[in-house]
Amino acid sequence: MSGNRRKAFLVSAALVGGALLMTACQDTDTAQDTGTAQGSSSAASDSSTAGSGKGTDKGSDKGSDASGQGTVDGAGSGADTGNGEREPVGQTCGANDISWSTKSETQAGGYILISAKAKSGISCYLPAALPTVAFGSDGTQAGPAEQSVGEQVKLSGSTTAYAGVKTKTTNGDGGKELDSIIVGVGDDDPNPVSLPVGTITVEDPIVTNWHTAPADAVPFS
Repeated sequence: MSGNRRKAFLVSAALVGGALLMTACQDTDTAQDTGTAQGSSSAASDSSTAGSGKGTDKGSDKGSDASGQGTVDGAGSGADTGNGEREPVGQTCGANDISWSTKSETQAGGYILISAKAKSGISCYLPAALPTVAFGSDGTQAGPAEQSVGEQVKLSGSTTAYAGVKTKTTNGDGGKELDSIIVGVGDDDPNPVSLPVGTITVEDPIVTNWHTAPADAVPFS
């Protein structure tokens, strides 16, 4: 092969090779661009799907929690009446919520009738428990005159509760003489009151439960 023909062949081969190289590069770039675009589109789709999932999950969870808390709070307030309903718990009376009075009675060998009435504007409950009645500075306290405690009494308006105190249940001349009794609503009442009763003899005293009728508050020993 002559020198001119060899030179022409090499030039032609170089041109063809360059064209092929440029075509390959373009194909590679196109593939990369296409792959990148597809990847970006897929990532965007995944991101959108993930965002949608998160939004739905969080919204549903919070809604469920709020509903549950509301139910629990509603069910937890008030006292269970036993029929699936609940009623508000009333305030327990303290001695300073009450207007007190005493009266000497002759029935059953003599006793003191205590009357309790809520002060104006107050509504409260005397619990189903024995009144706390004490005598003197030595802490002598009246025991139960009845075998079981009665029902709680709601004091409001003109409603009056009664309890009967027999200050001496023993025979003979024993006992101590006093002129007042101390009354509280339960042993933990922070404000017990001292009520004048005249001269009384105290020995092994007893007291009835609270009653809404004075005839039911007679302490038979």
